[in-house]
Amino acid sequence: MKFSSIKPFSIALSVSVLLAGCNGTNSQSGQGDADNFQVGLILVGPRNDAGWSQAHYEGIEYVQQQISGVTLEYADKVNPGDRPNVKGSQVADDLIAKGADLIIFNSDDLKDDALETAQKYPNIPVIHASGDSAWQEGQNYQALPNLANVMPKMEYGRMIAGCAAALSSETGRIGFLGPLINDETRRLVSAAYLGARYCWQTYRDRNPEDLNFRVTWIGFWFNIPGVTLEPTKVADDFYNSGYDVVMTGIDTPEAAVQAKKAADSGKNVKFLHYTLRSGCNLAPDVCVGVPTYNWGPSYLKLIQDAQAGNFQSQFIWADPDWQDINNPDTSAVGFVRGEAFSPENNRYLDQFIQGLGDGSINLYQGPLNYQDGTPFVAAGQTATLQQIWYMPQLLEGIEGPSR
Repeated sequence: MKFSSIKPFSIALSVSVLLAGCNGTNSQSGQGDADNFQVGLILVGPRNDAGWSQAHYEGIEYVQQQISGVTLEYADKVNPGDRPNVKGSQVADDLIAKGADLIIFNSDDLKDDALETAQKYPNIPVIHASGDSAWQEGQNYQALPNLANVMPKMEYGRMIAGCAAALSSETGRIGFLGPLINDETRRLVSAAYLGARYCWQTYRDRNPEDLNFRVTWIGFWFNIPGVTLEPTKVADDFYNSGYDVVMTGIDTPEAAVQAKKAADSGKNVKFLHYTLRSGCNLAPDVCVGVPTYNWGPSYLKLIQDAQAGNFQSQFIWADPDWQDINNPDTSAVGFVRGEAFSPENNRYLDQFIQGLGDGSINLYQGPLNYQDGTPFVAAGQTATLQQIWYMPQLLEGIEGPSR
């Protein structure tokens, strides 16, 4: 099946131009022609960033492969650095005026814009990737029947990546190139640490106190010159100071690019990319692997519901398919092993993944403490979903700031 048309959406820098035509006849329909259902996708970063935003874009491409009649208009680089005078809600206004039947905001940073759009257009389905406004048991619930949240349980992917990093490190020094600091990034960094600590101790038979796991935050999801730390320099600082494996949580590929340069200069270093299945292609010889987000299946279900007029407010925290975590049709989370991951370690990583899947390994069982020594989970207890989602600090054992 051929893809339906995909059109980049140009964002005018003038608000008056951006909002022109917002009262068009399609702006409140929410139900497109069954043979022409238009998705408006608002991306915080570049469509081809080799990371987060590209994974969302490819998720819609997947939807187009599965069902006919879906067209796409997208706006990328919707962030304060690239477009300081443009709000995501304004972009949504213009997309809806141009015929969008459903709007997707792909960043936690666009939470307020998603809420504003859902309130303004009650008949337009709005999907916010990463947020919790539709979670009735969450802290930020909003009763908006046309708003859905979706997020894969990347905690599992991060645990697997942390395990692979610990199995691959010769020095026990693992760096994490982090974006900004919030509940989401704290829980994902903490999950990576838990996976690394477990595999360092269980499969490498090393003292967990000898594992040095450090995060450096740049201040946003990707580099904004003059605003964030320079991720190229942060990655270089890791590689030049004895960290032989660097994990990345930012949307762009600086960790990979600098790993290749460091390896070419003679350093024994490796990296783990983030979110995109093809991430190892950037520097295959030194890539341990990629924990992947697979947005396609969740987007497919939500878009099909919207096409049928059955869209509902829901909070989707999508699981891996433990029978095959890399199944593109069923698993929201995966892990792609790279050339730098030693085949001898496959059996350990396989055991770890199997244990996560069957529940015999649960890294959220106490005792676990936060960085300041206060309890996260008491001995004999298991963290609740709310405790995992809303983490006010990193876990004890991680170096780097929590706030």
